[in-house]
Amino acid sequence: MPEQKRIDPRAVRSRKMLKNAVFSLLAEHMEISQLTVQKIANRAELNRATFYLHYEDINDLLRQIVHEIFDDLSMKVEPLLQVPSNDEQQQLVTFLNYFYEYRSIFAVLVEHTGFKTHLSNLLKSSIEKRRGERNINSTGRVASVDIVAASLLGIIIWWIKEDTEYSAEYIADQITLMYKRRYL
Repeated sequence: MPEQKRIDPRAVRSRKMLKNAVFSLLAEHMEISQLTVQKIANRAELNRATFYLHYEDINDLLRQIVHEIFDDLSMKVEPLLQVPSNDEQQQLVTFLNYFYEYRSIFAVLVEHTGFKTHLSNLLKSSIEKRRGERNINSTGRVASVDIVAASLLGIIIWWIKEDTEYSAEYIADQITLMYKRRYL
């Protein structure tokens, strides 16, 4: 019987502190290019050696953060792909709340083409799966997946970058009104 490797809680705590330090620095409108290991370590109240125990460099840290974000987003999107249910509006609100919760990091990351492309592809894939589940024929009179994904991405980017006071519920209502649930 193979022995499971035990995860050191100190390592988990240190990684969390380093990631929160990145979020905190980026929330202060710092550009990603201005991040340094020293700034991150100082903000996390850890030393540089601790940083290098967990990450090769800043790009490795950012890559892991982005992978975690997309893993979380995929988990939030999955319920939206199911056959229509009574809590569909709440599912959309939950999805949008994720963006709102991490709006400061998203506002910086969407400036990078690769991140925006990955997010767009996630939305396109989700829309296609959702249409398949709901038997919406793409050859009929429905908006293009590319157009729907681009408009949703535009709405989300506008919402998080403009720091509007609109709630996730309000944005979800507006999206629902716009697409009348047929195109998503």
